Amino acid sequence: MASHIILPKEEEEEGLAVAVEADHDSPEPPRYRHLQPAQKALPFSATCVRISRDSYPNLRALRNASATSLRDDDAAFAKLDAGDYGYVLDDVQHLTDYLPELPTFPNPLQDHPAYSTVKQYFVNADDTVPEKVVVQKNSPRGVHFRRAGPRQRVYFEPEDVKACIVTCGGLCPGLNTVIRELVCGLSHMYNVNNVFGIQNGYKGFYSSNYLPMTPKSVNDIHKRGGTVLGSSRGGHDTHKIVDNIQDRGINQVYIIGGDGTQKGAYEIFKEIRRRGLKVAVAGIPKTIDNDIAVIDKSFGFDTAVEEAQRAIDAAHVEASSAENGIGLVKLMGRYSGFIAMYATLASRDVDCCLIPESPFYLEGKGGLFEYIERRLKENNHMVIVVAEGAGQDLIAKSIPVADQLDASGNKLLLDVGLWLTHKIKDYCKSKKMEMTIKYIDPTYMIRAIPSNASDNVYCTLLAHSAIHGAMAGYSFTVGMVHGRHAYIPFHRVTSTRNKVKITDRMWARLLSSTNQPSFLSEEDIIEAREAERLANRLSLSVPAGSSEHGEHAKKYSGSVLANGEK
Repeated sequence: MASHIILPKEEEEEGLAVAVEADHDSPEPPRYRHLQPAQKALPFSATCVRISRDSYPNLRALRNASATSLRDDDAAFAKLDAGDYGYVLDDVQHLTDYLPELPTFPNPLQDHPAYSTVKQYFVNADDTVPEKVVVQKNSPRGVHFRRAGPRQRVYFEPEDVKACIVTCGGLCPGLNTVIRELVCGLSHMYNVNNVFGIQNGYKGFYSSNYLPMTPKSVNDIHKRGGTVLGSSRGGHDTHKIVDNIQDRGINQVYIIGGDGTQKGAYEIFKEIRRRGLKVAVAGIPKTIDNDIAVIDKSFGFDTAVEEAQRAIDAAHVEASSAENGIGLVKLMGRYSGFIAMYATLASRDVDCCLIPESPFYLEGKGGLFEYIERRLKENNHMVIVVAEGAGQDLIAKSIPVADQLDASGNKLLLDVGLWLTHKIKDYCKSKKMEMTIKYIDPTYMIRAIPSNASDNVYCTLLAHSAIHGAMAGYSFTVGMVHGRHAYIPFHRVTSTRNKVKITDRMWARLLSSTNQPSFLSEEDIIEAREAERLANRLSLSVPAGSSEHGEHAKKYSGSVLANGEK
């Protein structure tokens, strides 16, 4: 597919010297009218560049604004608006990108009594949310995302909407709240009467009957944990799923799940676009580990950190009630240690926190065993928090096993908590040191509880933002970016993972709070900083998505320390 550039038409009209805004519902950038051709364009006057696999030079604006890498198939769906002062809008897909003649309709919210007192009903077409908010005086404006919210015009009439909702992957606090608010929001805000639930994950599209859902049927589900629709891993057959969407006349699909689920949503959207179907796909990211890229946090994270405190408190009570007592708590965090880090910072009873991003070692000077022995001599007890993905390289050396994957394609992890418990026991026995250790794994208790008040509010806002975007004809992943809800392209949340930066101040705060060793030598720190610096410099010099970029990125991201993702 050849690249092509779409330039906005500039119209001149005698006697008119003001910028004319596009309609609020328009997915295209505004077109400005100028009295004099030489007059400087406003910052939002942009050239819309549609990217294909043959047009990587057009990615320069995005590449200079952030360390973003696009695969070949992603580049074909990228939409970039490059404006003045280094402004880049990384836009989401819209129905009119492949169905240009679609009619629009007035938004029903303009007649909704609940919105009668709202100062501004609708989000302006120019409203965007910056990816980075901390900049220097001469910094470019950088990458922005389209702001979430209701539009003045919509692309679906309420009586024509047939929406479906599906939950995939593991459980997470807040799933039922999102389901409830999607059903109630569609019904109460947009007068949609046809909403269906897809049971048991992606395979439910083609293996189960669709479950009709009404505000009455979901009235109190937010008080329960889990998901009333059921969930599963795997089962993603793109063609079967889209066949059923097409056969049943579904035109809005709401998909709740983690990065693997959002990758599935992206594939569903691609197939929908290939078939030219008038269907909007809205992804609502869910992962208890908080490892979804770009967004501030995923729903359920606050609840998970709060519930983790109960396990840490129990471990502290057990440890402090015994001579040389150790309480060991394993928390979720396959690739990212956010729950472990934030639970440790909130607790203040933790003496050591181990996460996947920060490698550690057991024996020798500065090792974990030495620290445990010293801490027990000083305080007579200690509490250790370990994320499930930590120390997997160490376990693999002592317990050689073949790599196995679950139905979602995730590597099956060995139990680091149980392994660490035995290692600590063996060390203390070799030192003839009396010790009592209690191992607590609250994983499934944390996953299964209802969301707390903070997450309930967040889930409600995510659901409403998803509804507004789908009604306006967009396909996207929705999330909060620096406190503002935004529509994010699928490829931005699936191409990388959010991780704890061990060269950042938050990790330094944890180390100073627990007073634990960093387990890193000065050479390790220098290596981590150098890898991050080279990765950032690479993003400015090598075309994103090119084979050369892929080789360099692979080289530098291979280090377990180089996790300063942007």
